[in-house]
Amino acid sequence: MTRRGLVLGGGGVAGIAWQTGLLAGLLEGGVDIRGAELIVGTSAGSTVAAQITSGTPLEELLQRQVDPALQAPELAPVIDPDDLVMLFLEAHDGATDALDVRRRLGAAALAAPTVTEAERRAVIEARLPSHSWPRSGLKIVAVDAETGAERVFDPASGVELVDAVMASCAVPGAWPPVTIDGRRYIDGGTRTAENADLAAGCERVLVLQVMAMPGNTDLDDQVAALREQGSQVTVIRPDDAAASAIGPDLLDPAVREQAARAGRDQGLRAASAAAAFWRP
Repeated sequence: MTRRGLVLGGGGVAGIAWQTGLLAGLLEGGVDIRGAELIVGTSAGSTVAAQITSGTPLEELLQRQVDPALQAPELAPVIDPDDLVMLFLEAHDGATDALDVRRRLGAAALAAPTVTEAERRAVIEARLPSHSWPRSGLKIVAVDAETGAERVFDPASGVELVDAVMASCAVPGAWPPVTIDGRRYIDGGTRTAENADLAAGCERVLVLQVMAMPGNTDLDDQVAALREQGSQVTVIRPDDAAASAIGPDLLDPAVREQAARAGRDQGLRAASAAAAFWRP
């Protein structure tokens, strides 16, 4: 079995900031999670995964979240949070199965008025300190907008890292589906927000879950399956202070500084327990 897996879930720009802060806090507390042999990144988590495997120091990545002068430029989505929730609810209403939900979300994404792919790509390029894949051990999840099938990008996929991250972050209704090899792709979080099942085969799996949605058991089910297969799994979610800092709109760039600082503080508090799990 692969020794350790890190799963970084979806959660918008707020989720990028919180996860970055949390990992920086853990490192400050003596636990370097970047040593995971496998990293699975979905949506916001794909950005964090690409950043922490770029060779850029975590402290520098944290500063890129908390210092307004260093923050990457972001675009405001054309859809507000309530309408985005409604889009997802409508996709589930009357759907025959999960694949049907993803096809419906893909159709809605293809029809939505958004910024262009080129405009969105410039945002992703600015987020990533390196546009080259790491040598190995990174999986980035997206979903085919037409078929609803997942696609997992890795260093051997022949797809540019920027395009893979852009596809994984293409929230339906907010951002344009991403064209890769003649196909259009949407957010990997439409499969599941964390896709923790892709860490199967790891002895230990640490999952960062930004969004715990009422009634959604996807992550619980995947964690149970991983444990049945012999993996030890720990899930870290935003604590009350971090959840308050993140707020209700995960796509709001204005919360990056406070979300990252709250994540760092939480990481410092969680470091001892994380160390016991990560390097027993």
